[in-house]
Amino acid sequence: MYVEGIRRPADLRGLDRNELADLAGEIRDFIVSAVSEVGGHLGSNLGAVELTLALHRVFDSPRDAILWDTGHQAYVHKIVTGRQTGFETLRQAGGLSGYPNREESEHDLVENSHASTILSYADGLAVARDLGTNERRHIVAVIGDGAMTGGMAYEALNNLGHHRRGVIIVLNDNGRSYAPTISNLSANSQGIDEQTTAASLTDRVTGRLSHALTDIRQNPVYVRRQRRIEEFLQGLPVVGQPAGSAVDAFKAGVREFLQPPSFFEALGTRYIGPFDGHNVAELEDALQNAIELSEEGPIVVHALTQKGRGYSPAEDDDEKNLHDAPVFDPAVGPPKAVATGYTQAFADAIVKEAEADPRVVAITAAMPGPTGLLPFQARFPDRFFDVGIAEQHAVTSAAGMAMGGLRPVVAVYSTFLNRAWDQVVYDVAMHRLGVVFCLDRAGVTGPDGASHHGVYDMALLSKVPGMRVLAPSSAQELSQMLHDATTLADEGPVAIRYPRGAARQVGEHEVGSGTSARSVRAARDPGSSICVLAIGKMLEPAQDAAASLAEAGGPDVSIWDVRCCAPLDADMIADAATHRRVVTIEDGVRDGGIGSMIATAVGEVDDAVAVTTMGLPTTFLPHDPKPANIHTRYGLDARSLADTLRSL
Repeated sequence: MYVEGIRRPADLRGLDRNELADLAGEIRDFIVSAVSEVGGHLGSNLGAVELTLALHRVFDSPRDAILWDTGHQAYVHKIVTGRQTGFETLRQAGGLSGYPNREESEHDLVENSHASTILSYADGLAVARDLGTNERRHIVAVIGDGAMTGGMAYEALNNLGHHRRGVIIVLNDNGRSYAPTISNLSANSQGIDEQTTAASLTDRVTGRLSHALTDIRQNPVYVRRQRRIEEFLQGLPVVGQPAGSAVDAFKAGVREFLQPPSFFEALGTRYIGPFDGHNVAELEDALQNAIELSEEGPIVVHALTQKGRGYSPAEDDDEKNLHDAPVFDPAVGPPKAVATGYTQAFADAIVKEAEADPRVVAITAAMPGPTGLLPFQARFPDRFFDVGIAEQHAVTSAAGMAMGGLRPVVAVYSTFLNRAWDQVVYDVAMHRLGVVFCLDRAGVTGPDGASHHGVYDMALLSKVPGMRVLAPSSAQELSQMLHDATTLADEGPVAIRYPRGAARQVGEHEVGSGTSARSVRAARDPGSSICVLAIGKMLEPAQDAAASLAEAGGPDVSIWDVRCCAPLDADMIADAATHRRVVTIEDGVRDGGIGSMIATAVGEVDDAVAVTTMGLPTTFLPHDPKPANIHTRYGLDARSLADTLRSL
């Protein structure tokens, strides 16, 4: 077992080609086994094995900085940097993070798992190196073709090329983000032709010429000679400038004809490739050449990889190549992913609304499956839009659709809407446009950690003028809210935020409507009782806490399901102000959250009524496979709430 002997990157350099091939197979088996026990990201890591081995054989981490965009492709990196034994605790409370983590290893620099950021980190590190404050020799940024659909990546490319930063960019092109990549750049570079299944003679000829040019252009000797010829031509009297321009034009024409990714070079970034991302020797040669070529500026090394490689259930998964997986039997693979809980409730509801209203269109940012939009896509393909990992574009495009008379529904994870904050405020809300935001994974999400908890949406969106913010407490409430939102959007934007996982099932009499709150339980004597205002998912622990207090002869409690966080229901506030005390509970940050808004509103009615707000602290929350454990840690479970009510 070669994998057991790998404790640091240097251990890789003594292996020959056959041993590396065996090691790659062992690593894939190790990853499948580990993920099958605890769940995690699978397909992206299976596709990055040889690429990671080549990177760590060529570069000397951490002396050289190897940076991972969207770090769920970094399991192999963790294995070869000494963290094999920690995989049994992967994404468990107090265990190994599912992403790079600076506290775990000196080999990890960037923790954020949001896509398209790594080239900007690389630019900054290169600036620090060039100014003498960063001792790292080489800056290597690994970015997937999916992440290259995000605008921030192009902003960084523009600056890297303009300033000629010596950064090596490894484009890990597997043709997918979560779903197939929405990008002509990826499709062209992999030779995908949707009109035919066989390459034409012209395609085959130009393909061979392209690879031949790649071999020439990654040769540093060729590059040095090319520079000397260019300098010679430029120095010729009278004809020098036209001659140099003619050579440049000829080279540009060849690139345009043979190499679609000439886009990179237009931004001042040299491009070589594509290379076989599963051939360690070929990758090592390309990376070694890239080191020398990077002395003149940034360079892209384009590697073609296969997501899910080496594990047939992942290779055969048409939806996501087992991008992520729950606990499963490795002999047969995970069951087919299906939407559940609140996501399934949304999936059913949006199809129903679209059947009744032809204006309804759906937009997602590279995640049609996880947001529950696959049934909508199948039923209404012309009204479904996957924009890639481009949340800013998604929001402003939705604004344009609303301006044009459609009723766009933007389905996105709560944490990812943070990336389009400016667009939400100024492109949608300021224009009072009827865009409906459906925010999945709101609140505490569990195993993916700080960057995936959706804990800021209520505090932020409730401050946007004209925004209505709804929080369902059941599957039926979500369906009703989406139905109401299509009408509420006549007056401006609406956001519906709902958690990951199981959704309560309730009867018709337990469902509200519009922007009204719903009285769930009324105390016999409000003047001597406590009123609990529960938001969304927190209604269930509030009811459980009240029931346990009633059984134990504790304080009598009134409960409201807030439903609409902004604007707050005036009748609910008026009733709450008749109680001796008010307690709010929410699955979002407490500071500046809905509880603080309720406290202000109650105080305006009767400033003698004390209000206690319960929510999450303003800190980066840890990962834990069970969100309930995090709720308990911060006092948002039924028992903690009961204790709080009893103490009051």
